[in-house]
Amino acid sequence: MALLLVKDLTKRFGGLVAVMKLDFEVKQGEILGLIGPNGAGKTTVFNMIAGTFNPTYGEVVFAGTKITGLKSSKIAALGAVRTFQLTNVFGDMSVLENVIIGGHVQSGVSLWRSMLGTTKARKLEKECETDAIKLMKFMGLYAQRDMLAKNLPHGQQRRLEVAIAMAAKPSLLLLDEPLQGMNHEEVKTMLEKIAEIRGEGKTVLLVEHNMRAVTSICDKVVVLNFGKKIAEGLPEEVMKNELVIEAYLGVEE
Repeated sequence: MALLLVKDLTKRFGGLVAVMKLDFEVKQGEILGLIGPNGAGKTTVFNMIAGTFNPTYGEVVFAGTKITGLKSSKIAALGAVRTFQLTNVFGDMSVLENVIIGGHVQSGVSLWRSMLGTTKARKLEKECETDAIKLMKFMGLYAQRDMLAKNLPHGQQRRLEVAIAMAAKPSLLLLDEPLQGMNHEEVKTMLEKIAEIRGEGKTVLLVEHNMRAVTSICDKVVVLNFGKKIAEGLPEEVMKNELVIEAYLGVEE
């Protein structure tokens, strides 16, 4: 069963066609990698799915509901929660506070209402904190819980961003280049965590430039180049595809 269905998705910026007639689906419980070289259109696709961009035409269906054109906050509330290509944390807040904020998406209690201190708000705030502690332990960040987020090393900041998204209790986790800027050990740790997240019953759409790293954990891969799908299938099949090799390495290779 497809949890996410992308049909005929197209995005134009003036005379530039960034994405053209893209079709793919993400099945419940799988990790799908959306990959391609720089400038392939991956993040544009991601932004249309997450509600940051409206498509020129085409549609996105999540859990049976057409979400094309909905605001990103509404899409997140439905259970499709994203991270960002660049680290997006509240630098002057602690690690714990960052993850608690992520939990407010699911709890439905705004930060303002939580500050009013009603009985319901206090109860939900406590639940958010309990969930945040579990997530920090899961992502290997519990020892850093009282640190300001801006003081974390880059790799830990990326893991914190995933924890923030997970705090919203998504059924579909949308990861936008989570390996960007990481060294080998940080990449290895992040890939292990993504695999564990799927093991917890989540579905993952992973947008990434690093083909070899991502194909090691993906069930299926969709490859873009210049806004068009050039390959789709099992990772080992896609990595042998001549069009994919050419897109990444150039014609001479």
